Amino acid sequence: MNRRLAAVFSALLLVVAGCAAPVADPSAASDDSDAAGGTADAADWSWPDDPPTDRLGWENGYWYNESIAVDQSDGLNDSEMEAFVARTMARVEVVRELEFEESVPVEVVSRAEYRNESDESTDPVHSDWNDQVWEALLLVGEDRTIDEVFDELYGGVVLGYYDPSEGRIVVVSDDDQPTIDRRTLAHELVHAAQDQQFGLDGSPTTQDAQLAHGGLVEGDARYVDGLYEARCEADWDCVPQPSSSGAGGGSVDYPVFLVIYTPYSEGPTFVSDLRDRGGWAAVDAAYADRPTSTEQVLHPNRYPDERPVAVTVEDRSSAAWTRYDTDPVADAVGEASIFATFWKHRAVDRAGLQQDPGAYSPYNYTAEPSAGWAGDAVVPYRPASDGTYEANPHERGYVWRTVWDTEADAEQFERAYVNDTLRLSLNASVAGEDTYRVDDGPFADAYRVTRDGDTVTVVNAPTVAKLDEIHERS
Repeated sequence: MNRRLAAVFSALLLVVAGCAAPVADPSAASDDSDAAGGTADAADWSWPDDPPTDRLGWENGYWYNESIAVDQSDGLNDSEMEAFVARTMARVEVVRELEFEESVPVEVVSRAEYRNESDESTDPVHSDWNDQVWEALLLVGEDRTIDEVFDELYGGVVLGYYDPSEGRIVVVSDDDQPTIDRRTLAHELVHAAQDQQFGLDGSPTTQDAQLAHGGLVEGDARYVDGLYEARCEADWDCVPQPSSSGAGGGSVDYPVFLVIYTPYSEGPTFVSDLRDRGGWAAVDAAYADRPTSTEQVLHPNRYPDERPVAVTVEDRSSAAWTRYDTDPVADAVGEASIFATFWKHRAVDRAGLQQDPGAYSPYNYTAEPSAGWAGDAVVPYRPASDGTYEANPHERGYVWRTVWDTEADAEQFERAYVNDTLRLSLNASVAGEDTYRVDDGPFADAYRVTRDGDTVTVVNAPTVAKLDEIHERS
């Protein structure tokens, strides 16, 4: 289980929900109203009395089309925050046709407090195991760790998050009276409604399944916040956007970003497809049968019937090597992550990323060398004598087995991996039958790539001689 990636989706970060996301979003437009509250015809509107019981479109004393006196120019005080949150909840109910069961508290913490809360002790066993998973993707090499990449990516840009364990939205700000992006607030409130109605606790055990679940959860919220913003532009009086996000820029490793951004980019189109099939009821029903692979999110017509095949890797290591003491011992990375690998190493046309995206997606994650994915398993290995997990990262290895829909798909993946990625991008030399060696750089290792019908197996080791020690040829 990729715990760090799971933590990203547990936090449901605002940084990729609102305007701070490092991706062009033409649907995020500013509000042209000339006042923080009130509309030109507000005097002509007479709000009904508060209902005797809760109802769709009314929350905590505010109707969805009621004017509120909120001015963000000097930050939001307590009463403004209360009104802003309550009316946004009422509007989310109208757009999403989903009722809140209880109010959603919004709390403000400083960036220092957020960093302290985030600095949890990491499990060295899992961290070492997870580094091999990302190295297998040829995305994060032996010169750094995936934890370091995530810390750089999120370090100064997190604006806040929805916390399912406490049922609250947390805004990260050094100002006691913060500002908040209205679309971001709507997005996080959708998460609160999802949690109250369907539950958001728990996480799948593989990277691909985590991204797939995120495709539903984040796709739903992203789709709704887009509909919300469209209502602001068309017929709702909305609180003007703040002048700045208040977040500092982080260092973006773009291929890694593409992996974790998959749910936010591809999820909205997936949810739109579900809604086209059967309205919001179809979206609601998907929470009881969530997508199990990014393949289903990238290709909505394959949900729910086409599920990933179970892939196993038999242990053929010598006594000098051992698998990690993790549960499970293997991870599955999936189609979206494989696409990011080929995009990084130019094994696919990079321009295709922004060509023909889905109706609600900024990116297109499909390419022929990754589109025939049926299942995979990455099994990391370490020296049997290494019990500290602090040894030279070069003394690691893995077996990565991928299964494809057809032999032709497997051949296409093999060509893109060997010819375009290993040999052209990483300058690998031939070192034997089906064997290659990368001499320099963060991926300097030996690789054995074999194909048997629709199955391709990659064995990685520090040297050519150690390939058989990690996974002896059958």
